[in-house]
Amino acid sequence: MIHHAQTRLAPDEVFDRAIAFFSSRVPLEAAFPEQRSPGHLVLRGQGGEEIAIAARVDEGVTRVRAATLMFDGTIRRFLVTLPTAEQPA
Repeated sequence: MIHHAQTRLAPDEVFDRAIAFFSSRVPLEAAFPEQRSPGHLVLRGQGGEEIAIAARVDEGVTRVRAATLMFDGTIRRFLVTLPTAEQPA
């Protein structure tokens, strides 16, 4: 499933927060960095499950897109922790 969010955080801040968030989950929901570039982050979790997160700045707003098969609930919980485009970072 693919999830979307918008935030005022820079892409690097989104990725740093994702790493901290997913690495602190209980074992069944934990995932750890596997690949990272200025525009994407791939985390690997239980059973090799992948979480792919892309972020790019567009008109002053960072658009975040996250995809996974197994971690849908955890991704939703992560995305709501990001300050929205309307909120101060």
